[in-house]
Amino acid sequence: MRGPMTPPPEDRPLPRPDLRAVATDPRPRPAAEARAADDGTAGEPAAEDAAAGDAEARNAKARNAKAGAAAREAREGKRRRRRGRHGQDAAAAVPLPARARPRHWGALAGFLLLVALPFAAATGYLFSRAADQYHSEVAFSVRSEEVASATAGLLGALTQIGSGGAPDAAILYDYIRSQEIVAAVDARLDLRTMWNRPGSGWRDGDPVFTLGPDPTIEALHGEWLRMVAVSYDTTAGIIDVVARAFTPGDAKAIADAVLAESSALVNTLADQAREDAVRFAREELAEAEAHLAGMRRALGDFRREHSLVDPSADVAGQSGLLNALNAELAQALVDRDVLTSYAGDGDQRVLQADRRIAAITERIEAERATLGVTGVAGSLPDVVGRYEELSVDLEFANQAYTQALAGVAAAQAEARRQSRYLAAHVRPTAATTALYPRRALLAGLTGLFLLLGWGILMLVYYNVRDSR
Repeated sequence: MRGPMTPPPEDRPLPRPDLRAVATDPRPRPAAEARAADDGTAGEPAAEDAAAGDAEARNAKARNAKAGAAAREAREGKRRRRRGRHGQDAAAAVPLPARARPRHWGALAGFLLLVALPFAAATGYLFSRAADQYHSEVAFSVRSEEVASATAGLLGALTQIGSGGAPDAAILYDYIRSQEIVAAVDARLDLRTMWNRPGSGWRDGDPVFTLGPDPTIEALHGEWLRMVAVSYDTTAGIIDVVARAFTPGDAKAIADAVLAESSALVNTLADQAREDAVRFAREELAEAEAHLAGMRRALGDFRREHSLVDPSADVAGQSGLLNALNAELAQALVDRDVLTSYAGDGDQRVLQADRRIAAITERIEAERATLGVTGVAGSLPDVVGRYEELSVDLEFANQAYTQALAGVAAAQAEARRQSRYLAAHVRPTAATTALYPRRALLAGLTGLFLLLGWGILMLVYYNVRDSR
């Protein structure tokens, strides 16, 4: 018995031929014979020995050739045996016809129960029991006319508040999909009756596509989301609504109700915006009026406190008086110089001129002290500065009051016109052919999902089976 590492006889390497036989006889020749052969003087015995050596060499070559041919034949036989063995292995690897086993019958039964029968039942229901549904389409958008008031001016630009938030079309899109509009349309049209016209019983109705008996408002809202498709184009701001019902008239009535409720919502939003604008303008007017009254009171208190009507005019008058005194002082100095040119210092006229110059100088110093131009603390410059501040504030308050009054008038004029409205691009249509439910599409999707589910179950089963 061969060991695990011993190759079979046919795979064992054959002995290589003895290539040494090709060489000549290695036995040494006698020296005398060699010399005789070299000198050509050897006799017959030497010639016979040479002929025998040549014959032996030829026989060795023949044997080597046969050994080489035998080795080649052995290699070719080995190759043929290997090819034969590989052919036998390939023939043995050919699978025999599979026999049906219990798991195969179980897979077939699962396919019939989980795919074929449900698909046949769904297809049969769609084409035999499902009621026809008609649709009505309506498309609209929200248009607004925002006209800036020409009387706004600088104050309006300063006090203008930007309106942010979601656009009206986005608000309307959410409203059409909300439960509030469902309740409003149901109160107007009785959606429960419309969506149960074919009947909801299994015997003679359509229990799958109808609403069902005694639905709650939540169930009615879910049916609304299924029967009323709403799309919103954010770029153009257009809302498209497709309403479905079991009669063309019901579908058109639902679309008309959606359009009416949407228009009512837009009008409500517009009225609220106009009321907010008027209220805001009136609040601004009240604030401007209160500010103006406060500035007027402050200016009146200032005038009563300082007993001045217009400090600027008083300053101008005192400045004129100071200028006149300076001119008078200059004239008195000139007159004194003239007197001293021909009279002595003790002259009565010179003394009178000195007294006059002293009086004028004292008056000038007093006036300058009042104006605060000599470095001594005075009150008139502060009074004038405060008065100018109050005058500027009063002027600004007057302008603010004027702008607020114009803003109220503009807001009221804006409220009297409709600046935001619903524009219907496509009026509700009336269908003549039932396009819903899409029976072929629903049947195909049903079969596809059933097949996918069955395939997933088979994969899970065989993975669990192979892992054991």
